[in-house]
Amino acid sequence: MSVSSPPMPSTVGPSLSPEFIQVLYRLLAAAGLCFALSFLSDAFLTTGNILNVLRQASLLFFMAAGLTLVILTGGLDLSVGANIGLSACLAASVLKATDSATLAVLVGVSVGLAVGLVNGMLVTVLHIPSFIATYGMLWFVHGITFAFMAGETVHGFPQSFRFIGSGFVLGIPVPVFVMLGFLALGTFLTRWTTFGQEIYAIGANPEAARLSGIPIRRRLIAAYVASGGMAGLASIVFLARLNSAEGDIGESLTLPAIAAVLIGGTSLFGGVGTLLGTLVGALILTLVLNGMNLFAIHTNWQPLITGVIIVLAVYLDMVMRRHLKA
Repeated sequence: MSVSSPPMPSTVGPSLSPEFIQVLYRLLAAAGLCFALSFLSDAFLTTGNILNVLRQASLLFFMAAGLTLVILTGGLDLSVGANIGLSACLAASVLKATDSATLAVLVGVSVGLAVGLVNGMLVTVLHIPSFIATYGMLWFVHGITFAFMAGETVHGFPQSFRFIGSGFVLGIPVPVFVMLGFLALGTFLTRWTTFGQEIYAIGANPEAARLSGIPIRRRLIAAYVASGGMAGLASIVFLARLNSAEGDIGESLTLPAIAAVLIGGTSLFGGVGTLLGTLVGALILTLVLNGMNLFAIHTNWQPLITGVIIVLAVYLDMVMRRHLKA
């Protein structure tokens, strides 16, 4: 038994894939948001605000990109925010102790990879459902972070390190260029390599993927490691942007990351989605939050709005899946 191949495009006229159409719809939604915000607020189209939106969207993409791979397999990684917090705090401590930005980056990314590896092992070796495994890891990692920081704050990093999160090249924030590089690399990996096709196959039909000879355990571990590694990268960019680290730095970051993935069209049931869609989802969510800030909506309401957006995104995904099956 083998994984069925996608249908061949029609030879009569151009053909657009459903995933491309989903991304196109979301791009139109982002354009509509931009138009509405520019009409409602004179501050939206200012250079400073646009650059801030791009920077925030890129930071959100770093968190959501690796998570996209996990969700494509039909899993979930709830430890992303906690992973960012631990990675950032350890990297900050190393940076202050050694004054070596290179070593700090290596520590932050390595910690993220290690947490991702543990998640992958819990899911594949111990066969714990990803929701439970990564939820438990969330609390475990938070506990380590708070114990390590002991209520202290690490701050005041060298400008050479802060350039990663706060610098500009040709007037564009550095994180935007890093984001575009990882978008290109991730798109190539998921769309034009055997590894990427196997990730989609596992999410679409795990049993068929197993019978076709796909090494499911190794691929799932790789997906969780990638999610952890991107969380480690995100921790470095956040750290360089904020210029400080404390124990609760990652507490509020998981929900926006999941929201960006789902808004971008990646199915919570696995097998459907793209990294480009995740980028558009990150942009849409950033625009919504930016609009709330421009209109002085209290921050206490922002998680509520994010939760509503997630519910709507999942509901629309379910409706579209039923429509496609009909």
